[in-house]
Amino acid sequence: MLFWTSVGMTALLISVFTFFGLHSLLWLRRSWKDKRSTPPTSLSDSPKSDKSYFQRLTYFQRAMHGVVIVSFLGLAISGLPLKFSETHWASWLIALLGGFRTASTLHRVFAVATFGYFITHLVHITYRVVVKGEGNLLWGPDSMVPQPKDISDLYGTFLWFFGKGPKPRFDRWAYWEKFDYWAVFWGMGIIGGSGLVMAFPTFFTQFLPGSAINLALIVHSEEALLATGFIFAIHFFNTHLKPEKYPMDMTFYTGSTALEEYEREHPLEVERLRAAGRLDERLVGPPPAEAISRARRYGFTAVAIGLTLLVLIIGAIVLY
Repeated sequence: MLFWTSVGMTALLISVFTFFGLHSLLWLRRSWKDKRSTPPTSLSDSPKSDKSYFQRLTYFQRAMHGVVIVSFLGLAISGLPLKFSETHWASWLIALLGGFRTASTLHRVFAVATFGYFITHLVHITYRVVVKGEGNLLWGPDSMVPQPKDISDLYGTFLWFFGKGPKPRFDRWAYWEKFDYWAVFWGMGIIGGSGLVMAFPTFFTQFLPGSAINLALIVHSEEALLATGFIFAIHFFNTHLKPEKYPMDMTFYTGSTALEEYEREHPLEVERLRAAGRLDERLVGPPPAEAISRARRYGFTAVAIGLTLLVLIIGAIVLY
């Protein structure tokens, strides 16, 4: 059971990184090609119009994302040295954290924060669907639930990569954004569940065999590697490092993006809102210069930490 679990997790790692790594490289190639053939356009941080920005994320969503960033980086910094404890950089990082015992304690603290934001999100969604009757969260263009259009968009994107068709016109959420979202649910079930088994072995072995501890270690370790590698490589590329976004998308902090830019990326949502006469409800003024400055500081710090850890992970896998 332990052997085939390890084989299955390794196969999952390879398949996810192969597919999305290829997806990222092809997107990069096509974006560069389009950028060379299209006259450059510049989007100013301070546009002339008072309402030329589109409010995409609410304050609650941005706050939750901030907790995700801090807790995820905390888990990665405190957990990866335990996984790659044979490397020189792990010894240095563990010493910086105050030793293995301190790192383990920090890991549990950030795990509690992770369970906290996950439960908060579930309560929030339940309230909106059950109490406020927002059934559109479960199906339709505003929903994170994968739908047939996502499959056709994925197929159309690969056609666009090779010049065999136009770029798909995305609605509120593109298929890779939905994958990121559901990866959190997958991670909470797999990483969170296995982490609980390892954190409370005496309790769980009252009704599980002792081998469950070994099984939990394999699953927790490999799934955590998948999560960190995916976030630091694929998610960072999709969000910040694409030629269209480089060097950083500030929406995670300001909640808004230039309408001109958003209409290029998610034209179907803008058209729906315009046809319903509701577009003006989502238009806001440009974010203050101070907010842009803070977003750059926080964002670049998080990306720098993530990319540094990614390099260390790759080095550990290759050299050890």
